[in-house]
Amino acid sequence: MRWLHVLYRPLKLLFPGGRAKPWSRLTSCRWASFRTDATLPDVNSFVTRSKTCGELRSAHIGQEVTLCGWIQYKRHEQFVVLRDFQGLTQILIPQDEAASHLRKLFSDAPVESVVRVTGIVIPRPPGQANPRMQTGDIEIKAETAEVLNYCKKLPFEIKDFIKKTEALRMQYRYLDLRSIQMQYNLRLRSQVVMRMREYLCNHHDFVDVETPTLFKKTPGGAKEFVVPSREAGKFYSLPQSPQQFKQLLMVGGLDRYFQVARCYRDEGSKPDRQPEFTQIDIEMSFVEQDGILALIEGMLQYSWPKKKGLIKIPFPSITYDEALSTYGTDKPDTRFGMKIIDVSHILRNADVDFLQNSLSEPYATMKAICIPQGAKYLQFKDLESLNELSKSQFNQFISCLILKPDGNMKSPLGKFLNEEQKTELIRTVKANMEDVVLLAAGQHKQVCSALGKLRLKSAELLEAKGLLLRDPSAFHFLWVVEFPLFLPKEENPEELEAAHHPFTAPHPLDEHLLYSDPRQVRGQHYDLVLNGNEIGGGSIRIHNAKQQRFILETILKENTELLYHLLEALECGAPPHGGIALGLDRLICLLVGGSSIRDVIAFPKSFKGTDLMSNAPDYVDPQELEPYHVQVTWPLTEVKARTN
Repeated sequence: MRWLHVLYRPLKLLFPGGRAKPWSRLTSCRWASFRTDATLPDVNSFVTRSKTCGELRSAHIGQEVTLCGWIQYKRHEQFVVLRDFQGLTQILIPQDEAASHLRKLFSDAPVESVVRVTGIVIPRPPGQANPRMQTGDIEIKAETAEVLNYCKKLPFEIKDFIKKTEALRMQYRYLDLRSIQMQYNLRLRSQVVMRMREYLCNHHDFVDVETPTLFKKTPGGAKEFVVPSREAGKFYSLPQSPQQFKQLLMVGGLDRYFQVARCYRDEGSKPDRQPEFTQIDIEMSFVEQDGILALIEGMLQYSWPKKKGLIKIPFPSITYDEALSTYGTDKPDTRFGMKIIDVSHILRNADVDFLQNSLSEPYATMKAICIPQGAKYLQFKDLESLNELSKSQFNQFISCLILKPDGNMKSPLGKFLNEEQKTELIRTVKANMEDVVLLAAGQHKQVCSALGKLRLKSAELLEAKGLLLRDPSAFHFLWVVEFPLFLPKEENPEELEAAHHPFTAPHPLDEHLLYSDPRQVRGQHYDLVLNGNEIGGGSIRIHNAKQQRFILETILKENTELLYHLLEALECGAPPHGGIALGLDRLICLLVGGSSIRDVIAFPKSFKGTDLMSNAPDYVDPQELEPYHVQVTWPLTEVKARTN
């Protein structure tokens, strides 16, 4: 048994500490214990204020307090309203001779100057309480004051009711951040993320791991930003997501990973997208699809703000095919009806030329949506705009049918239908008087997509006229599952591309079709939709290297040399695993009712991807580019500017 001592000696050097076994450090962790009885320093004792501007109430009357903040309003040289991150407090400036220096101090200090005020909390006079302010029952009778910093004239007032262009807000973002709305958005975002961390780490043993920002260009997915290196001809790439890293962490035995991850995509900005964004990125080993869904439902319920109401779990789910057939999109807004209904069986034999031509094609169909109260709220120009939208985006002709209050049907289609067909059509789409029915005929996917777009546009038009269809305070979650694993490429339908990404595992029931008919294979891909917006997506991953190589090389025609590190890792005992990423910016935007994700990002980029505050991206001197072996062809306007 001498060999045991030979083995134990180096282990003892690596793991000192008596007779403890090497693996005891792992097994005793959950994963480490920390002191909870330590005396922590009182940080507030070093702060130059005693209270914030939003916390004083009637219970504080008689107390001496010190407040710090920005001057929000000044009135009659008698009142000043002070603002900080927590709220507003009114300061009363005494009018006696002894307080003349205070009146002059506040008179000289412009609005938005930073001041410190010490005084006594007093009740407001009877009838002068302000119920719109949290501190509206009290005010501070100033005793001393100091201007900590004077403010120059600003480009706009820091008041939420003052309308400002988005460009101006972003140019002076540090001022826009002072607004009550932006303070609320960013602080709520912080609280939600903290609760998510607590749920994942404390309740489900997840490990927070940072993954690299400088990576290499890999196939599939969105366009990536490239970063020059000091090696000639070699570039880094900013990852569009930590997808490969989190799979490698599963191979490394981390088992449960998450990260509040920064991601980058070199694509045009939209209201819900910008070049850099944040995801709650999650991966698990030894898990099935339902386990991922349950984890996310629990995390959202746990981190959901109480003021936004309780969200019920489990969330409903729908297959990709059902979503397209019923709502015309894979991210349906289920807060209102107007579902797509198949009426082919009613109108297939109607003596109408355009219907017969459209329905004569293979797999052709005819479908309809019913717009409630459409005849009452929508004008002729509105219906024309719907038809133009369908033709311009989908090359799809729409037939409009209006049910008049007298019970008659107004439509060019009406004279070609007999009474039985009219009655059956109205019954099938569940139309009532003053409703409008839109019909489209042609290929299934094209018809459904067109009617799905018109469904959303019709809801916008009706709500603009005053008919509320979508409750802005409601949150309707929906899982969309069973996506196709591959889709035809737009530029070449004979070739295939990954519907999600090339690492998505095929559905177990369709795995045999992977080698014979890959177009029919469903993927283990799932999307989370909230009020018609995709806020998350994930999948069960391929953990078999042979299958992954076959999909990349044979089906997707990708260069596997770029992914040799992942393929090699999958051959080293990769466990079954899956995960998901939630778009944090988009989730918080919907949570606060923002019009754009830029409303919930501290320092966002503009619609064109520029930082209007710092003017990034900016030019770099050619001499600074020399170490990176990069040459730039300067625009003529820039050459002239530099020459001058």
